[in-house]
Amino acid sequence: MNDAWGVVRGDVWVRDGRIAAIGRLPADAHPDLTIDVHGGIVLPGFVQTHLHLCQTLFRGLADDLPLLDWLRRRVWPLEAAHDDRTLQVAARLAAAELLLGGTTCVLTMETVHGTDAVFEALLPTGLRATIGKCLMDVRGDAPARLYQTARDGLDETLALHKRWRAAANGRLRTALAPRFALSCTRELLEATAAASAEHDLLVHTHSSEQRDEVALVRAQTGLDNIAYFASVGLTTARLCTAHCVWVTETDQRLLAEHHVKVLHCPGSNLKLGSGIAPVPELRARGVSVSIGADGAACNNTLDMFQEMRLAAMLQAMRLGPGVLPARDVVAMATREGARALGLTGDIGSIEVGKKADLIAVAADGLHQTPAPDPYVRLVFSSRASDVRLTMVDGEVVARDGEILWGDRGAIVAEAGGAARALVAKSGI
Repeated sequence: MNDAWGVVRGDVWVRDGRIAAIGRLPADAHPDLTIDVHGGIVLPGFVQTHLHLCQTLFRGLADDLPLLDWLRRRVWPLEAAHDDRTLQVAARLAAAELLLGGTTCVLTMETVHGTDAVFEALLPTGLRATIGKCLMDVRGDAPARLYQTARDGLDETLALHKRWRAAANGRLRTALAPRFALSCTRELLEATAAASAEHDLLVHTHSSEQRDEVALVRAQTGLDNIAYFASVGLTTARLCTAHCVWVTETDQRLLAEHHVKVLHCPGSNLKLGSGIAPVPELRARGVSVSIGADGAACNNTLDMFQEMRLAAMLQAMRLGPGVLPARDVVAMATREGARALGLTGDIGSIEVGKKADLIAVAADGLHQTPAPDPYVRLVFSSRASDVRLTMVDGEVVARDGEILWGDRGAIVAEAGGAARALVAKSGI
């Protein structure tokens, strides 16, 4: 996934957590471990740029509802019911699914409380993560536990940044995460923009996901979502905004002019009936568009292979076959994800000097054969279960269907019990 779109037959040598050589090993290379993935495809780990790890325990509990009802009737009550233990269980379950499926790096928005528990849960997993504590200061339909003053929410976020920025050699980072325009006052959004500039933190939010949401934002502010964000100073290269399904020409121009990153979630957008984002049009304007599965409450899987396939096929339905080719989709799942997170110097491609966040995908399945183009094979034929190896920072964290940092069966059992407790506590 380098600038030349190189496809190399050979070896990748990893030393001290970084890529030391590609193609043929140098004469002085003496690896401690050799991993044979002959016949497979080695590529950079997937970068999912929009997730809610805390919602992984909500899988199957919030189906068949449009966005705003889905939030009010299911997701917000369940988030309010979370405690530190259930948040850790949700994060471990998500990390196992993601790493086994080839995702090595994520941008995730958690709930309003307990975000330290998510950091703690991810620390031993190896997953690279930028984690935001959700910010909500508008009193509306959500439970009281999901509200904080703007000042309290921002102070807690900056405390997380201070506490975790040196953890795991920089593998875990903090983002500012105002939920969306309807759950945040103008004061909070302006303060978020100022804190982002002062501390060089990403801002992770949602916008223009569904028509009713867009209409409410327009009614309350007199502006469309992106124009409103511009008016409060949020539209910078640090802004990562999920969905952007219903963006006007003006919105698209603002996204391009201010180098805002768009986080495309095709599976979630379909399941909630929200619509199909204008991905080719955004990319034609120079907007960076990456991919995320959103949460298990609205997808219900965190599988990047499924999201890549949907991303390509939806645009073929909208604008014609080939408008978003497989090679571009793989770039969105790797290079563009790294760009959104400001990590292109470290991840997103297999190049000497970059961090060894690598995956190996088997390519000999009945469902994959024959398919001579590796990009087509990855996007249209492969599955999460085809991932044979996942490595982060040069450390193998999942291999041959098993995670190396925990017990898969125990994680599943723990998740079932925690989900039942959440349902009982939330009263949904």
